[in-house]
Amino acid sequence: MKNRLKTQLEIIKMNEIKPNFSSLEREYGYDRRTIKKYYEGYEGKPKRRSRKSKLDEYGGEIEEKMAIKGVTMAGVYQYIVKKYGAERVGCYCNFYHYVRKHEYVTVKNEKSHPRYETAAGKQAQIDWKEDISLRSRNGAEYRFNEFNYKLGNSRYCHYVYKQNRRREEVFESLIESFSECGGVPEEILCDNMSSIVDIDGKTRKVNEKFRQFAKDFGFNIKKCKPRHAYTKGKVESNNKFLDWLKPYDGEFGDEAELIDIIKMINKTVNTQVCQGTGVTPMLLFQEEKEYLKPLPSEQIIQYYLELDKPVRVQPDSLVHHSKKKYSVSPEYIGKWVFIKEEAGFINIYYQEKKIASHMKTNKKINYREEDYIALMRASSSSEKIDDYAQENLKMFDKLL
Repeated sequence: MKNRLKTQLEIIKMNEIKPNFSSLEREYGYDRRTIKKYYEGYEGKPKRRSRKSKLDEYGGEIEEKMAIKGVTMAGVYQYIVKKYGAERVGCYCNFYHYVRKHEYVTVKNEKSHPRYETAAGKQAQIDWKEDISLRSRNGAEYRFNEFNYKLGNSRYCHYVYKQNRRREEVFESLIESFSECGGVPEEILCDNMSSIVDIDGKTRKVNEKFRQFAKDFGFNIKKCKPRHAYTKGKVESNNKFLDWLKPYDGEFGDEAELIDIIKMINKTVNTQVCQGTGVTPMLLFQEEKEYLKPLPSEQIIQYYLELDKPVRVQPDSLVHHSKKKYSVSPEYIGKWVFIKEEAGFINIYYQEKKIASHMKTNKKINYREEDYIALMRASSSSEKIDDYAQENLKMFDKLL
């Protein structure tokens, strides 16, 4: 409409006809004074300048990370901030508008569901983030699970890195979470995870081993309805923060660095303002922890921690046990083994066969010389591989 008006005004000028602004007002719907301004040479408001964003410098990397399946905008933002610093990246609001402007993400419509609140110390919700797969900088694949524990009142959460999801891992993860929070809630809300619930046709009941664990630690078990994930919506919503790991695919060195990244994400989640409460989980947790029940005796805790559980051998030929690492022969990489503490030794078994034995020490990394040499031979054909291996082992002892 505006272009037609401008064209007609040009024709009127060219033919030196006196314009009837009132008639043009009725025809085009613009105020006669506005039409007169255009007749006298007004070009309209100047176009807004396209200002350069401070995020343009990282645009390619942002686009690349946003293209990862399942990644969240907040996860990419946290990754970029950690890598380049908050001063260079700016606030999340600026990042959000930049991503939306460049159409790197689509907005999903979510179904509504009721919201539930619990009193301080009343409930914790638990869930697994299953089968996460990430590759390190050198291409090694790490497949793992994350146990998510979240207090219902304060929203304080604790993530536990685990290779497996057996009942023993659930016991160990809960004990670590109780210890981290300084106490036990009145009840634990969970879904029908196979390590806790036995399913026989349409019948679902908590297995006796977990019932005994709950009795020993003094909490009640509450199951959410099948296909009603929103019943434990607090922990479900918290699982989305673990999607912040996706931008780190190919960006970490080894398993220890990966676990440190998870701890960093855990700390960030607990110290940022929660939309549901308007304050940080850490702040509310200072009050809620006073309502938690004390842990049972050390004897009961150790009983559940010492249960046999499989551990996966990592690409560096090491297995985890009690925050330390122990080596086996590289031929067992990727396989599941059992660890037992026997008479001051850490013994490692594969299918009931003892494959390694280490004297119990305070060192964080414990390589047997033959395991380390075999591991290096698998990646190098140097004739001096034995000398390099022994030199590296000495460096391990000196540094660790």
